[in-house]
Amino acid sequence: MTLLERLHARYVVGGRAQVLADHLAPLIDQGAEVLDVGCGDGLIDRLVMRRRPDLRIRGIDTVVRPATQIPVDRYDGTTIPHPDDAFDVVLLVDVLHHEAQPERLLEETVRVARRAVVIKDVMLRGWLAGPTLRFMDRVGNERHGVALPATYWAAEKWQRAIREAGLRVELWNDRLGLYPPPASWVFERSFHFVSRLVPAVAASAVRADDSGA
Repeated sequence: MTLLERLHARYVVGGRAQVLADHLAPLIDQGAEVLDVGCGDGLIDRLVMRRRPDLRIRGIDTVVRPATQIPVDRYDGTTIPHPDDAFDVVLLVDVLHHEAQPERLLEETVRVARRAVVIKDVMLRGWLAGPTLRFMDRVGNERHGVALPATYWAAEKWQRAIREAGLRVELWNDRLGLYPPPASWVFERSFHFVSRLVPAVAASAVRADDSGA
């Protein structure tokens, strides 16, 4: 581990996980069975469950770490090894930009999620966005053997991918406060967001029922 990686692990990881747990916990349905895709060591999930003891969360990842804080199974990065509608909510926390086929994985989360898909990811926008995001990825993930294809999407690509997956945005928040100043001036800006996505078909059906009443 390099000096920069040690500093990141000591001073960034814990605080960032606490902030993310604060944002994610309110977006999950009461009493939900949750699957965290690409969960890492499960630290964020443990912090979410500390805030929401009504939840049950398990994870899958392409690399299962020696010690995890939730039950974690290995998967191939493309096909989620669970049947249709197996979970109420699926989490994707900084996962899609690590995948070679992110659209396919997003479709898989829709297949196994009954109620919602909750995403935390990054958006390619602003000055030197690509180099900054690649640097952050290397520091935070390279030592864990995480793939770094840098599949960062701009706003238009996110909108299209969400729509083509059969989802609609129920909530979108791109003011997360992950890092304190001055780090936030460089590494946060307008890159990061959390979103709760729900099935677009179900929403359309509800509107049709309401209009026919």
